[in-house]
Amino acid sequence: MAQMGITPKANSLDESANIQNKGKYLIPLILITCLFFLWGAANNLNDILIKQFKKAFELSDFQSGLVQSAFYFGYFVLAMPAAIFMRKRGYKAGILLGLSLYAVGALLFYPAAESRSYGFFLFALFVIASGLAFLETAANPYVAALGSPKTAAFRLNLAQSFNPIGSIVGILIGQRFIFSGVEYSKEQLSKISPTELENYYATEASAVQIPYLIIGIIVISFMVFIWFTKFPSVAEEEVSTEKVSLKTLFGIKHFRLAVITQFFYVGAQVGVWSYLIRYAQNAVTGMSEKDAATYLTYSLVIFMIGRFVGTALLKYVQSNRLMGFYAIACIILVGISIVSTQYVGIWALVATSFFMSIMFPTIFTLGLDGLGEGSKLGASLLVMAIIGGAVLTAMMGYVSDLHGIKIAQIVPVICFGVVAFYSFRGSKSV
Repeated sequence: MAQMGITPKANSLDESANIQNKGKYLIPLILITCLFFLWGAANNLNDILIKQFKKAFELSDFQSGLVQSAFYFGYFVLAMPAAIFMRKRGYKAGILLGLSLYAVGALLFYPAAESRSYGFFLFALFVIASGLAFLETAANPYVAALGSPKTAAFRLNLAQSFNPIGSIVGILIGQRFIFSGVEYSKEQLSKISPTELENYYATEASAVQIPYLIIGIIVISFMVFIWFTKFPSVAEEEVSTEKVSLKTLFGIKHFRLAVITQFFYVGAQVGVWSYLIRYAQNAVTGMSEKDAATYLTYSLVIFMIGRFVGTALLKYVQSNRLMGFYAIACIILVGISIVSTQYVGIWALVATSFFMSIMFPTIFTLGLDGLGEGSKLGASLLVMAIIGGAVLTAMMGYVSDLHGIKIAQIVPVICFGVVAFYSFRGSKSV
């Protein structure tokens, strides 16, 4: 009888503790979710910049693809230092440093446009990405750790659902405030006087100044707000100070394969979106850059819908299996874009975004599953794998220059094949 009297009291205490934890986590979780919005805008503005810089600097597909190479190289270089920094200083310090770098990189766009230097722009993008490396290395595992491990994939997918909202805003900013709608063929450019041509290039290069200046100011404001917000420590920060080695982490099969898979997935996502405007204008003769950018907006809206639908489905379907079926759908759709003509191919690529929606956070959580105190280092390696966006996007550009943008879609087909393999054969959940 005494035991029966104790049990309700214990349960009551547990419920009270859970309610207190949820309240403690709520504000930080909302703020971290806002970070997903901010870096979504930065990521997808690159898709606009590829087209804009191709026009302003007369670049090939390969050269314009270096926008993504510079950007994702920043992730690769800074992800490990970010993990080391946060191991010593914690998640909040990492987030503040990341926002600082993001703001500096955005503000550098102003002098880069004044100097009309493509290299300067690439450096500014590298700085922005360096900041995002800190943000992603911190935000993804922090969200996963703010609650029960059983709901980590659901929680991270929910937070990541706000990432495409930022992406849509980024595209709309670029479509409205960066794209001028003025496009000349090579034949038309050859007939323009040197002075008019110089003014044209200067105008196109300077179109990015004000949008990125405003972005820099917004990021600084958000950084100040986070500075004054208390972030609770999570279990992995409290349990141990023992260092986890790279050798130990890469000895874990499901984590090792997650890093490889993330490399290929990010390459596929960035490649499909980066060249969608190029694909659309190639598929439909006479389509303007603004009209082509609309299809990129559609892609991101569908991506956002897919993220919310996928998050709901994760309550009923095992995450690796759902991702595997989605990867197969992506292979089919990108394959259609290779063999089809005009709008069928465009809409096939747009539809791919629905099925890409859950892949990044799902690979992330499957890879971190069971790492415990190795989560920070593991997260940094998964963020470093984002360099797939640099390598494989440049590869797509190279293939496009040689064989055309349709044939270049073979690259994401191979990438989604890797995702399907990991889903059904390589994850810990198999």
